[in-house]
Amino acid sequence: MLTLHTAELLVAGPGSAPLAGGAVLVEGDRITRVGPYADLCAAHPHARVRRWPGLLTPGLLVRGADELLERTYYPDDPYEITELGADPIRGADALEALKLTEPRRGNSARRGTQRLLARGVVAVCGRFTSPAVRTAVVRSGLTVLPPAPYEGLPALDPFAGRDAAREAFHGILEPGAAARFAVFAVADEAQLLERGATTCVATVIGGRLLHRRR
Repeated sequence: MLTLHTAELLVAGPGSAPLAGGAVLVEGDRITRVGPYADLCAAHPHARVRRWPGLLTPGLLVRGADELLERTYYPDDPYEITELGADPIRGADALEALKLTEPRRGNSARRGTQRLLARGVVAVCGRFTSPAVRTAVVRSGLTVLPPAPYEGLPALDPFAGRDAAREAFHGILEPGAAARFAVFAVADEAQLLERGATTCVATVIGGRLLHRRR
């Protein structure tokens, strides 16, 4: 099935000029065309249309995912919140005190990947040693890339340490490319960097809508 994703503004990649009323045509797990919505809609009148508010961009990349997903514990809401609190738990001593089993590590990683998807993330850099965590990441649909340098503690925010929003883009939206992109409820890239990735309203990976803000 053909699906046409359109937003008020489209940025196809780091070197691309913004396109007002731009759209991405997806068939299966691939992008087939990118351009003005009016042109793509006229050429493919039977495509399913998804209209999004704001800015449509390539999905985002997060570095230090092994720290975020393997050496951070995300309490299970609501079952563990009263005892552990809602904030992620880090640090060797704190994690040791939790006496984590592999299943708990995997479930925590699954909750972590959900937070990443809700921020428009489609790819992560890191090396996972826990089988349960690695399985959770692969099943989430996120692309796993080799470790990449970063400063300070890694963050769920893909824009941490970035000078421009497009520095966090992963890939380019072009015909033949994998259909992975995100949409943010902001007016432009400057506002995206200012307000952050929690403005994400939709994340698409492999042509599938894996996150949609309710």
